[in-house]
Amino acid sequence: MPGNIKNIVTAMDRPDIHLFRKLPKSDLHNHGMLGGKRSVIEKFQGKKFAPFKSEGQGITDLNNWIVNELRPFFQLPGSMEKAIEAAFIQARFDGVTRLEMSVDVLFSSVFNVPAGRIVGALKHAHETFAPDIDFIPELGFPRSKSLRTLLSGFDQFLDFNYFRSIDLYDDEFAQPVENFRELYRFARKLGLKCKAHAGEFGTAESVKKAVEVLELDAVQHGIGAAESPSVMKWLADNKIMLNICPESNIKLKRTRSYKTHPIRILYDHGVKVTVNTDDALVFGAGVSEQFLKLFNAGVFTLDELTVIRNNGL
Repeated sequence: MPGNIKNIVTAMDRPDIHLFRKLPKSDLHNHGMLGGKRSVIEKFQGKKFAPFKSEGQGITDLNNWIVNELRPFFQLPGSMEKAIEAAFIQARFDGVTRLEMSVDVLFSSVFNVPAGRIVGALKHAHETFAPDIDFIPELGFPRSKSLRTLLSGFDQFLDFNYFRSIDLYDDEFAQPVENFRELYRFARKLGLKCKAHAGEFGTAESVKKAVEVLELDAVQHGIGAAESPSVMKWLADNKIMLNICPESNIKLKRTRSYKTHPIRILYDHGVKVTVNTDDALVFGAGVSEQFLKLFNAGVFTLDELTVIRNNGL
């Protein structure tokens, strides 16, 4: 594994996207059905998706795009398998060597797809399209649903003993994080890695609260923590990693640009951060593109990007 990006920059004055794609990297915040290479999925369905454009309503805009553009795709025979295939193709193309990728725990019931078929598709796509990737299968739980509904969805996957991580996502303000304490205690007893979205649109205190209440191993996004030096110190002291998705934060209008993104503030306060895709199908940027944009915007040096890249590996 190359330790420092500079070691393989030879004749070029500035690194380009091909350099970053060659480097081993992680993607620890990836919603699998939204994480595929767009060209693969568009070829399968025979038409292009409308570009995503936020009207400033955050997750609501994203959910509207999913309903209008992606839901019809999942009515096609074989679409679930193709979406998962496209996600592994995207990761391999991006040079990802460690992938923590989630499948919504309710996908099975919403689209009437047996849980075993989903697990089989994940195993097949991993072995066929990206066998060298260290893949950590993850179950995602939408925060807008009741605990009873989520536990019922969870139950369908337990007998497979396949998933190694969980995530809580969707509307961060849908209901109190305390409502999911029982779910996370159960997951922890099963030995699963525990992650949750917090501070994507919420405050620094919401990040700390999510970590404490759910006993998280890592936070998805967490950029609201940059508002509070004391919370950032607490995250650093407790070695809580934030799996940040700059392109997503910008496209959802949480922050204006790469230059003003709070990832730099978090890094400077000793918080361990990684760079991830979130929804590559929607936002159109892999990890490599985001590394390049952070470098070109003067946010991080090559040495600092090496630190961030190795955080995930």
